[in-house]
Amino acid sequence: MTISFPTSSRLLISADLAPVQGNRFQPTGFPALGAATYRLADDTTMLLVESPQSMANRLETVMLEPGSVAPRALFTGLPYVRVLREGAAITSSLVEAHRLNSPYILEGDDKSFRNALIEALGVADETAVDERLLANVVMKYDPSSLIHGLFLAKKDISGGRFRLRRALSSFIEARNVSPVASGGVKNDRVNPSGDTGAGFGNVPFSREEFTAERVTAYFNLDLGQLRAYRLPEAATALLAALAVWKVRTLLDDGLRLRTACDFEVTDIRATRPTSYELPTIAALEQEIRDGIAKCTADGLFATPAVTDVQWSAGGSAKAAKPAKAAKGKSSPDRAEKD
Repeated sequence: MTISFPTSSRLLISADLAPVQGNRFQPTGFPALGAATYRLADDTTMLLVESPQSMANRLETVMLEPGSVAPRALFTGLPYVRVLREGAAITSSLVEAHRLNSPYILEGDDKSFRNALIEALGVADETAVDERLLANVVMKYDPSSLIHGLFLAKKDISGGRFRLRRALSSFIEARNVSPVASGGVKNDRVNPSGDTGAGFGNVPFSREEFTAERVTAYFNLDLGQLRAYRLPEAATALLAALAVWKVRTLLDDGLRLRTACDFEVTDIRATRPTSYELPTIAALEQEIRDGIAKCTADGLFATPAVTDVQWSAGGSAKAAKPAKAAKGKSSPDRAEKD
């Protein structure tokens, strides 16, 4: 290991952002709420540009091969659980909303992984659960869940009492904001007065964007939580490197949050400890490669690293039913993870 991470309980990172063009940006919207504006005690108007849940999704996505449920080549050897149907990967613990607790992993006819968890985490009733035990098991099958959190809400897995908080959290907020009202029309060249309920006709619409004095992305890596798991040093270092790599990669490549919300970084800094110099992506990637090799050699990972679960709903009527459309929930936050 070549990177020295802070000995403090938290590594706090802030990044100043600016629209890549113009001054306006489109914030996230919430059902029945719209843009999340609020005021500080001094009456400054603030805006939540991106929620912690949405940022968690984005931080998880940066490690994926584009268009795939598998990670980039950089992460070869890092464990995760892959769900297969007729030989094809349909999802994985890296993309599922509840990670290892996904119904596609635990609720199908293939109970192999569920039984492995029950055997590894078996705790008698009226006995306290062991968070360190859970951390070791999760490190074996899906270390990313140690960064982004996990709740194994299954009665047969120690009464559904095993849970891990997020070690890495993030949000984006804007200061001293002003709304920008605009609009447009969806034109129907054939029949402008057609049935708009059926998708025909001209449809005028309004939209609300914002300008801001300052837009800032905040990241909080709970190093104290990672160390409290008392995993081997190589494992803790790998998790820290992976978390900081996600932050740096998202800031470098993933800030086109929506069609009308495209940011670039104007400044990035550690705010706790203030003296900490953030490692480069190249240094973090080497740390990740070394960490995966070390953890594999030390037997901390499942063998093979990728655990396959065959998906078949079988008698699970709930899983076989088509999902109902979510009325009135068009916000991008609708699909956020926990």
